[in-house]
Amino acid sequence: MTTGQQRTPSGLDPQDEERLPSIAEQMADQLGGWRGLVESSIPVVVFVIANVVGELRPAVIASVAVALLIAVLRLVQRRPVRHAVNGLFGVGIGAAIAWRTGNERDFYLPGILYGIGYGLALLLSAAIRQPLVGWIWSVLVAKGRSEWRDDPKLVRTFTQLTVLWGVVWLAKVGVQAGLYLAHQDTALGVARLALGYPPYALLLLITVWVVRRVTREGAATPLPGA
Repeated sequence: MTTGQQRTPSGLDPQDEERLPSIAEQMADQLGGWRGLVESSIPVVVFVIANVVGELRPAVIASVAVALLIAVLRLVQRRPVRHAVNGLFGVGIGAAIAWRTGNERDFYLPGILYGIGYGLALLLSAAIRQPLVGWIWSVLVAKGRSEWRDDPKLVRTFTQLTVLWGVVWLAKVGVQAGLYLAHQDTALGVARLALGYPPYALLLLITVWVVRRVTREGAATPLPGA
């Protein structure tokens, strides 16, 4: 064996060794990418709409039916059904609370609490230089890879984006919390829809545009998915 041919203690060439998946890569597999996230959200959207135009019981039935339909479609396509189950679970928590209290607005309480926690987690992650937006990028876009951690400019970019996400998230959940405390059930349902996907889509567009711009400037290391 020549000097340049270094081998591992096990006697295997490093290129021949099977690379174990990282935690981020395992998370990416569990989340199922954008399709999994969208499918897990559809039953919640159905519940919100049905609850605004109707009553609690029809809304629960409609959301459960949609979650089951998604599960059947995934079975037919021979795909995992865990994302449909996640959607059903998300609806079930709020529906169970509302059913127990007899107050429709309580369906939105878990989402409000989750939003507050998520917003604070975003800001905290930025404060400790472990920006959640960067790790989410690794999971959903870069297939588990996290080379951005080695580039100070990308770390700074993801930190700034994470602060933006946290502020927007707390602002929109603050509106919902105010309507919840004011017992504005219908307005709360409308706000849940209006402040759901539109701000989320806008934040995604901003994030993708900023990350790709920074990557293309040449000062940053090429980032997977950018």
